[in-house]
Amino acid sequence: LLAAAGAGRALTMTLHSPQVHGFFSVPVDHLHALRELAAHFAGDDLADTVVISPDLGNAKSAAAFSRLLDVPVAAGAKQRFSDDRVSISSIIGDVVDRDVIVLDDEIARGTTVLELLDRLREQKVRSIRIACTHGLFAAGALDRLAAEPDVQEIICTNTVPIPASKRVPKLRVLSVAPAFAEAIRRIHNGESVSALF
Repeated sequence: LLAAAGAGRALTMTLHSPQVHGFFSVPVDHLHALRELAAHFAGDDLADTVVISPDLGNAKSAAAFSRLLDVPVAAGAKQRFSDDRVSISSIIGDVVDRDVIVLDDEIARGTTVLELLDRLREQKVRSIRIACTHGLFAAGALDRLAAEPDVQEIICTNTVPIPASKRVPKLRVLSVAPAFAEAIRRIHNGESVSALF
């Protein structure tokens, strides 16, 4: 539909299924917000911090994110039964008595993250911060996550608008406008977009 409407190129941010860009008949540049999210944590003391992906599907991004922060990475072993029912049987990696940053590409209902929080508490983690690119926060997910006492902070980008009335004190929204602007500038000038990564 985009190509039929006249689009000659597409610029995207963190597709839920990266394979989707292969279905376009025009060039597609697939950006991610890992640098913006990492910059938020860069000034913190990360000496005992671990990045954890809620599932193995997002583990590659979590590993790249952990390299940006120079901290270890872990992942949850998740099984999904329905839209609102998941099970995380175990955590792969050492998170005991550590500060953790939960990284996901998107948070919709928050079911997976809430399940992961239970496993993290069993591992006696010290603190939990949550980061994602797309904060959909459907069905009261943001309020449920913010109500968790050991969740210190929830960070997302502005790819999905969150009305001021829905925001909570623990939420921090980062702008990806500079990343898109730089990618557009590079495309316009015939420079490499992949160099951004």
